[in-house]
Amino acid sequence: MKRFLALCFLTFALLLVIAGCTGNINSNNDANIVVASKDFTEQDILGELLAQQIEATTNLKVARRPRLGGSFVCHNAIKAGIIDAYIEYTGTALTAILKQKPVNNSKEVYEKIKQIYAQQFNLEVMPSLGFENTFAMIIRGEDAKRNNIQTLSEATQYTPQWRGGFGYEFLEREDGFPGLAKAYDLRFAKPPQIMDLGLIYRALIQKQVDMVAGNSTDGQISRLGLVVLKDDKHYFPPYETVPIVRQEILKKYPQLRTAIASLAGKISADEMRQLNYLVEGELRDIKDVVQEFRKSKGLNNS
Repeated sequence: MKRFLALCFLTFALLLVIAGCTGNINSNNDANIVVASKDFTEQDILGELLAQQIEATTNLKVARRPRLGGSFVCHNAIKAGIIDAYIEYTGTALTAILKQKPVNNSKEVYEKIKQIYAQQFNLEVMPSLGFENTFAMIIRGEDAKRNNIQTLSEATQYTPQWRGGFGYEFLEREDGFPGLAKAYDLRFAKPPQIMDLGLIYRALIQKQVDMVAGNSTDGQISRLGLVVLKDDKHYFPPYETVPIVRQEILKKYPQLRTAIASLAGKISADEMRQLNYLVEGELRDIKDVVQEFRKSKGLNNS
């Protein structure tokens, strides 16, 4: 209970700070729309893609709020009208935000969150960008080869001697480690370490930990010779990428709906993995990477 109250207080305090900062952004840039992203590379890219597409196909100006925070911060910010749009993952919306049990049917998940978000939050869940980014349980390639491990079930016989390293949100979310540990009877030598998402692969390569939770579209997985373990019990729900937009802002600017809808189905998982690699692996500028991608997809013209 104390942890919950502390988390609520921190979230509220952060929203106050964000509100002040967003107000400054809107006044300085004369922005019509505030687009935010969560706190990892893929979200930086998708937030910039959303912003560029809006600006290229409408006369609206966009204020960008990259690295706003995790799922709960972004959700509370858009409910409060502090931001107008961000990209969410359907499985996250269903289990972490709405606190509902995981569902494996992607269409059912999408329709359910679309209905509930509209009714409870006055938020529009728009069509998927075209790919799914699920949680990925990752180990070193050498360990997978030596022990002939391909699935999570096969890994559980080794995890009592291993160390886990996970982000805070994955450790707290019911669709994250708590539920996963129950489904697979997953146990480690010590309680998993809470780690910054930007450091998990370095820690894995340097053998500070033996298993991490990443994202299936991370560009570094293949580059570093890591292995994603198959979720053979189908624990994780679908995590399709969908824009979440305030209904009020869509009514105010009808052209916004068309601009965002033009991104539907435009990105495959392989393409997202490559975009992530260009930013993380080759240290390319996010704006340049997004501009090149939009051009390759014929999205530059209004």
